[in-house]
Amino acid sequence: MVDHRLIAALDIGTTEIVCLVGEVDPRDDLYIIGAGVTEAEGLRRGVVVDMDATVAAIRKAISLAEESSGTSIDSVTVGISGEFIRSINSHGVVAVARSDHEVTEHDVQKVIEAARTVAIPVDREIIHVVPQVFAVDDQHDILDPIGMTGVRLEVHAHLVTASLTSARNIYRALDRANVNVDHVIYDIVGLAEALPSSGTSEESVLVDLGGDLTNVCVVVDGAIRHTAVVPLGARSVTNDMAIGLKTTVDQAEALKRTHGAALTSIVNADEMITVTSAAQRTEREISRNVLAAIIQPRMEEILSLVGQEIAGALPDRTLSGGVVVCGGGALLPGTCELIEQLFGRSARMATLDFVAHTPEELASVRYLTPHALVAYGFAHEPPARAGKGVGSLLRRFEQWLGNKL
Repeated sequence: MVDHRLIAALDIGTTEIVCLVGEVDPRDDLYIIGAGVTEAEGLRRGVVVDMDATVAAIRKAISLAEESSGTSIDSVTVGISGEFIRSINSHGVVAVARSDHEVTEHDVQKVIEAARTVAIPVDREIIHVVPQVFAVDDQHDILDPIGMTGVRLEVHAHLVTASLTSARNIYRALDRANVNVDHVIYDIVGLAEALPSSGTSEESVLVDLGGDLTNVCVVVDGAIRHTAVVPLGARSVTNDMAIGLKTTVDQAEALKRTHGAALTSIVNADEMITVTSAAQRTEREISRNVLAAIIQPRMEEILSLVGQEIAGALPDRTLSGGVVVCGGGALLPGTCELIEQLFGRSARMATLDFVAHTPEELASVRYLTPHALVAYGFAHEPPARAGKGVGSLLRRFEQWLGNKL
């Protein structure tokens, strides 16, 4: 795209691939002007299992976004997620370079690179480094050290790593789809940056309830402390319903969206719904409470795994900022109430407050991640797009891989 005030984002999710085109006006208000949504064919739990199908799905999502926006997309911010993602915290230290000991952008980049030198398994690579806080000599908890004076600069950083094989296959799919890439980012990191609720001075948790996976981000004092992937999502709820009700997965999904609830206590037990048997094709009526009784145990299981991640990241903290929920799985009525019961902390649904306008069909927490990726793309817009393609990214990755083997 020629106009640098247009940014496209591609969210490679576990159930859908979504491409959004955003535009920023002179007041820096973000408008979504185009969208393409398609099934995540060729992917299983975020991992490429059919290269041709994945490439076709990426191309279709981008083509639909181009058609609806009336623009030509030549580069995107890419969001990824999957069980192949792991995160760790690291620490870097460098000497301030200037003779007058003023910290510059160069020093910040050097110390962030120093944080990358942590030992990781040979079958993994670092996707990106997210600074948490800096220290200049004996001054700690600094958010932006540039312009300060000292002889030693330190950073505490959050490192997101990915399996070499999984990352390489995603890069290959993007390359074969002729997609130029500005950024590759772990979805939940983009969400944490975009949502105003994550920038609090308290401990808060962002939970993205997706189709096959649930992503968790723990934020402390406005900085990412911990991220994790829970290998269960809303699709497991649908599968439980299909088995329990002896119906098809498609009908179970439709029933979940129209009549499902994550908590039995909020459902009227006298409300009846119609279910079609998968085998006999006969219809029968059941109480809506039966659906909730199937859904709630699985939601409790997913959230208990989320709770384990929170407890590991904040063993001595109280989670004073509460839980912010998004993703398609969060649309189940009673989700926030169930979280409050299990965690004993407040829970609220995330909002699209950072977007001035988006099409009505996309104005849902189901599509919060691709919106956040567009916002991330604008916040980190490269000064020049030349040479930012996934081809150069892939070449650098392969060169790095060759040095490791």
